[in-house]
Amino acid sequence: MMKKIIVNKKYNERKLNKIILDEFPNLNYNTFCKLLRKKDIKINGKRVNKDNIIYENDIIEIYLPKELEDIKIELDIVYEDGNIMIVNKPANIEVTGKNSITEVIAKNYTNCEFKPKPCHRIDRNTTGLVIFAKNQEALEIMLEKFRKHEIEKHYLAVIYGIPNRKSARLEAYLFKDNKKAQVYVSDIFKKGYQKIITTYTVLEKREDNTALLDVEIETGKTHQIRAHLAHIGYPIIGDGKYGKNIINKKFGKKYQMLYSYKLKFNFYTDAGILEYLKGKEIKKIPSNI
Repeated sequence: MMKKIIVNKKYNERKLNKIILDEFPNLNYNTFCKLLRKKDIKINGKRVNKDNIIYENDIIEIYLPKELEDIKIELDIVYEDGNIMIVNKPANIEVTGKNSITEVIAKNYTNCEFKPKPCHRIDRNTTGLVIFAKNQEALEIMLEKFRKHEIEKHYLAVIYGIPNRKSARLEAYLFKDNKKAQVYVSDIFKKGYQKIITTYTVLEKREDNTALLDVEIETGKTHQIRAHLAHIGYPIIGDGKYGKNIINKKFGKKYQMLYSYKLKFNFYTDAGILEYLKGKEIKKIPSNI
């Protein structure tokens, strides 16, 4: 089946493979290259290669194999009531956008006036708990609670190396390079950098020179946990961007071993219709850690 994409500003002057792999999360790089060889991908009607640069308003045509036309995801709903739902997001899918977990959820709520909307995000290849609001009032309250840091977000991370300190509160500065879709961490303030705070506790030390951490972020910046841990010398296993390929290959991990596993509603201001969540904790431990 042929799919047509009109390139938006986000992908202006980016490589072709970036938009294709973003737009079709269930398409891997090898299949992408195979489609190119078969001349099943065109830009503005012309044949292309993987390194072609694309521009805003370009028209991409891609002929997808039947098995890749639709993403089939079985929703794992960890908690749900009349106002919110908490979903365990799998890897290799965005929270929002085309072919996202938000779209998958919307297809299950076709009879509702208000389609559930995410109250926060986690990275495409980070798995775990994401809160969705089921009405506008709940959405506004949740967004405000996240802004005021009244919701604790805890992650499990498997890192390479064993920290000397059992727990630490790390402070640094982060710069987001939108063109490269990457962030950089510095111990000292630089122009354009924003302060980040990451706290970790070692839960388990393992014989293969890895450790399991509980990680909490006081500042929710893009790729914060992944980049901050790599910056101090403890990359997350499976992280293709901030980790080390030789380590990822050794453990055979395709995606970063980072899981959003616990949410705590520490409301200290009025929560309106969500007041009943005060003090509540939702947790899901992944089986593959």
